[in-house]
Amino acid sequence: MASILGGRTLLAAVAGAGATFAICSSLRRDVHARNWSSPAHLKYPASSNYPDLSKHNNHMAKILTPAMYARLRDRQTVNGCNLDHCIQTGVDNPGHPFIMTVGLVAGDEESYEVFAELFDKVIDDRHGGYGPDQKHPTDLNPTKLKGGTFDPKYVLSSRVRTGRSIRGLTLPPICSRAERREVERVVVDALNNLKGEYAGKYYPLNNMSEAEQDQLINDHFLFDKPVSPLLLASGMARDWPDARGIWHNEEKNFLIWINEEDHTRIISMEKGGNMRKVFTRFCEGLRMVEDNIKARGWEFMWNEHLGYVLTCPSNLGTGLRAGVHVKLPLLSQDARFGSILKNLRLQKRGTGGVDTAATGGVFDISNADRLGSSEVQQVQMLVDGVDLLVEMEKRLESRRSINDLIPQAKN
Repeated sequence: MASILGGRTLLAAVAGAGATFAICSSLRRDVHARNWSSPAHLKYPASSNYPDLSKHNNHMAKILTPAMYARLRDRQTVNGCNLDHCIQTGVDNPGHPFIMTVGLVAGDEESYEVFAELFDKVIDDRHGGYGPDQKHPTDLNPTKLKGGTFDPKYVLSSRVRTGRSIRGLTLPPICSRAERREVERVVVDALNNLKGEYAGKYYPLNNMSEAEQDQLINDHFLFDKPVSPLLLASGMARDWPDARGIWHNEEKNFLIWINEEDHTRIISMEKGGNMRKVFTRFCEGLRMVEDNIKARGWEFMWNEHLGYVLTCPSNLGTGLRAGVHVKLPLLSQDARFGSILKNLRLQKRGTGGVDTAATGGVFDISNADRLGSSEVQQVQMLVDGVDLLVEMEKRLESRRSINDLIPQAKN
């Protein structure tokens, strides 16, 4: 079952009594151009309520105009999500010192349809060209991956993660307490049926001490406490820590976050450079989770245009981030390091996250693309790119030139 956006059919699932049933309707965007606003709100023209974006540097602020705001401000989804719900995080957070933020979130699956005039343009801008009629490929067959075993002297750890949303329930920016608890119930019920190496246990934040949470965060297992502007301004941190938690298997190499930025984040990780093993576990575990979700009458949000539907447009498509902690103390000193990564379609962070710097020449390197290419293609791009980065580092260690290895920009 899929919702086809951009003027196509939307199949919405409505949840009840632990099951979903499909309601098929032909929805046009103009159906949603109805007044949601209160009488007090209608006293003022749209121009009086348009946010001041003059000092902002995010994709939403780049795209949203007063005329567009006027056209969209009185629309709402069937769940009551309006335009201001979606843009508030970008209004309250003008920009970021290291990355171009999106500044826009979806309150539910239908947000991408009702406010498509804005979302389509932001998606196109954020993902480097992705039109409203394009289709996203999905491929979770790990046997297609070539290579993927890195030198552990350079690659210290490997991780693959993605997000998944439960169709029929609203997303974290607007969900009620009851819906958030329903996400937790549905997902934990499914996870409790995993077998073999994937069998594990759920640990709700409500039952953890501050020290236990801090330890899991420091070990890179658990998501941070709600201090990020994205979580706070968008409303995703409401009622913290109610109905949030982490599930992991005994080896702590297959983990699921519940009710942070998305309904779920599924993670496969381990020390060392065996990305092939990590990706295989990721694909197999994810399939088992989805099978158990479906067995209980639920399903993930997905459509052929946007792929897997998540809260932030930056994570549409695969939602996948394949990353390694890799030692590049010499290469990172090269003035071309940034352009090398850009041409390989890779991005870098500090090992403590996007707001941290590298320590000892160790960087968190991951794929830059999410939408328009498959999971296998994105992991392959990381594998090929990291192989080249390590080869460059070895060349520099032996005081040899890397000029012939410099990659050209990918189309």
